[in-house]
Amino acid sequence: MRNAEKYTRQFFTVPGAKHRWADKSCVDKAPQWCSVDLRDGNQALVIPMSLGEKLEFFEELVRIGFKEIEIGFPAASETEYDFCRTLIEQNMIPDDVTIQVLTQSREHIIEKTFEALRGCKNAIVHLYNSTSVAQREQVFRKSKEEIKEIAVFGAKLCKEYREKYEGNFRFEYSPESFTGTEPDFALEVCNAVLDIWQPTPEDKVIINLPVTVQLSMPHVYADQIEYMCDNLKYRENVIVSLHPHNDRGCAVADTEMGLLAGADRVEGTLFGNGERTGNVDIITLAMNMYTQGIDPELDLSDIPAVTELYTRVTRMAVNERQPYSGKLVFAAFSGSHQDAIAKGMKWREEGHTDHWTVPYLPLDPEDIGREYSADVIRINSQSGKGGIGYILEKNFGYDLPKKMREKVGYMVKSVSDHKHKELLPEEVYSIFKQNFVDIVSPVNVKATHFVQRDGIEATVSFEYDGRNVTATDNGNGRLDAVSNALRSYLGKDFNINAYTEHALEVGSASKAVSYVEIRTGAGESFWGTGIDNDIITSSIKALVSAVNNMLNAS
Repeated sequence: MRNAEKYTRQFFTVPGAKHRWADKSCVDKAPQWCSVDLRDGNQALVIPMSLGEKLEFFEELVRIGFKEIEIGFPAASETEYDFCRTLIEQNMIPDDVTIQVLTQSREHIIEKTFEALRGCKNAIVHLYNSTSVAQREQVFRKSKEEIKEIAVFGAKLCKEYREKYEGNFRFEYSPESFTGTEPDFALEVCNAVLDIWQPTPEDKVIINLPVTVQLSMPHVYADQIEYMCDNLKYRENVIVSLHPHNDRGCAVADTEMGLLAGADRVEGTLFGNGERTGNVDIITLAMNMYTQGIDPELDLSDIPAVTELYTRVTRMAVNERQPYSGKLVFAAFSGSHQDAIAKGMKWREEGHTDHWTVPYLPLDPEDIGREYSADVIRINSQSGKGGIGYILEKNFGYDLPKKMREKVGYMVKSVSDHKHKELLPEEVYSIFKQNFVDIVSPVNVKATHFVQRDGIEATVSFEYDGRNVTATDNGNGRLDAVSNALRSYLGKDFNINAYTEHALEVGSASKAVSYVEIRTGAGESFWGTGIDNDIITSSIKALVSAVNNMLNAS
């Protein structure tokens, strides 16, 4: 990495840029969306989608709510042409959906494109040619005037062929490699095309300004978009569109800032698939709006289902940390994060807010088809008592006392650490149950009898070290009396330090769960949990479990 001097800036700033976009804090409405998954996305696949896969993907894009879908480059291959014809001939395009097709500025390609669109109710013919300095000098070796003439030639041909075919055909023009083109020259070319097409309120034209290769920071692109919006002819009848790629990892920022700068429309793909580092991820853009209270006008309420289809037909993976879509984007392993999330969820349940403000979670996972129990609190050696307690409460109904959560938490984390793996909720529950619930060794209580004498007298029958024994003692309550009886027989110094209980289930058949902490004379703490239909029995089971944990630890 010692050759930085071989690189130079290939982008052009806008002289005297006004930067009005910088005064805006967020995008305040959904743009017109155009999915290019079936063209730009498909051409970037190692194995392009088959006809059947493209049809399935098209139907999903329609379901999500895309009203403009670029379906391919019909003149490029037989599969592309057949896909376009299949959609039209099998009447698969809803009346409110417009398909978009790409064409170069070459007559035989434009002719084949219009042939592919025969009988289509609504279509956008997307004409493009490259305008950047690098492309002009190295690829085409043509002057600015010659490059402009390519665009004008194609625009004239599109207009001529539209007259020959029935259908509602609209036009789009892209100065490909816009971000590497001098802004005044890009404007000159676009205005020359607009002069040919003469857009009207009934026949608007799309001028698409692509980040074909990302060359600058996003604010430079915003200035370029603002400049074009200010100076394009027929602006009231022009739809300014964005098409960012992600070479610098800034496609989302480019798009959001481009919208602030005046753009009306966005072309992108689901999950950001596309050439090189990909296109802008429409899901991220849409969900960014959603989490700011703006309706993106796309139905992304079941992102797991969308992900399944996408990975199946494209053979591409969705990164586990991909915003909103990845499997781990809601996962909290850190103890402090888990504790904050659990408390935030409790705050919501208590009715403190109408808005989603849960710490560490900018989005309610349920809004996009994810589950709290499976996706949010994940348990490993980094987890804390709050997250582990949350899992036991939400998945299994155990609302552990705060101090007990710490004890259980350390045990669960230790198991995860030694196994060097994440623990599933069922594994967390198994650890809790095996170590704290209804422990019957070495003390196994068989029966208890109570009489009113000097407070409460308890007679406890139990197995201990293979013997059936009985112990009797008094206390100020039943649980205290049982505790005293066991303590006197065992000769151990302990006292009940904490006791809580709650219903484990809702309804008349609900079981009671009790939690007991005992503390020894040396200050050691031991916990136990008991479950039974009878609250007294459950409390005794909890006490016995705590006593057994004490005995097993000695």
